[in-house]
Amino acid sequence: MGCIESLACKARVRRENIVVYDVSASIEPAATAIEESSPIVLRYRTPYFRAAARVLMPPIPRRHTWVVGWIQACNHMEFYNTYSDLGMSSWELPDLREGRVKAISDSDGVSYPWYGNTTETVTLVGPTTKVSRFSVSMNDNFYPSVTWAVPVSDSNVPLLTRIKRDQSFTTWLVAMNTTTKEKIILQTIKWRMRVDIEVDPMQLLGQRARLVGRTQQEQPRILSRMEPIPPNALVKPNANDAQVLMWRPKRVPPLVVIPPK
Repeated sequence: MGCIESLACKARVRRENIVVYDVSASIEPAATAIEESSPIVLRYRTPYFRAAARVLMPPIPRRHTWVVGWIQACNHMEFYNTYSDLGMSSWELPDLREGRVKAISDSDGVSYPWYGNTTETVTLVGPTTKVSRFSVSMNDNFYPSVTWAVPVSDSNVPLLTRIKRDQSFTTWLVAMNTTTKEKIILQTIKWRMRVDIEVDPMQLLGQRARLVGRTQQEQPRILSRMEPIPPNALVKPNANDAQVLMWRPKRVPPLVVIPPK
């Protein structure tokens, strides 16, 4: 207990005074589940990414507030839905696609810069006189809907033939002083989610889609080094608000179906 007791002697919170342990990051070893119950859309649900850690924070000085929790950003996104030989729809992050930013916030859209504000964060308001012990955890997965028919068509004829998705994320465990805006990165995690679904639109509903390629996701990497957080990962817009749905036909110019919010 000597190291714990020594933490209480420090007046200012420093990285060396913060203890992080039992860090875990995993993706469930399940396959992506496909749902064909709707005549309008196909839905799929990926396994969950989960991250958790236990933290010991030293005493917090008077008039200071620290928040410890998870921040996540999207580094790469490919999300293509092919409709026979007509073209494809794609969810895109234009600034990320064009290389204008390295990452886009994946906050819940309310708790910037945090991924969420329930199990994802803990707030410590000074003054505190003892070491604070707590856990923070988060989870993430995909559960989208993809139209069977071409999204810019008035027809309901199913023409969807392929869904391919490949997204990469960086997740940071961070301690942030809300008074001084000081940030201390405690852990960095990299993870990726891929989906590849083949569809035969001529089959009956419930028998059209099947997973192809690998059925299980590669496991996240907990980095031994602390990777810096790009500025865009800390501010609006988040990925959900920044994304655009494009229709990219094979023979005519592309069309914006759903603009960014």
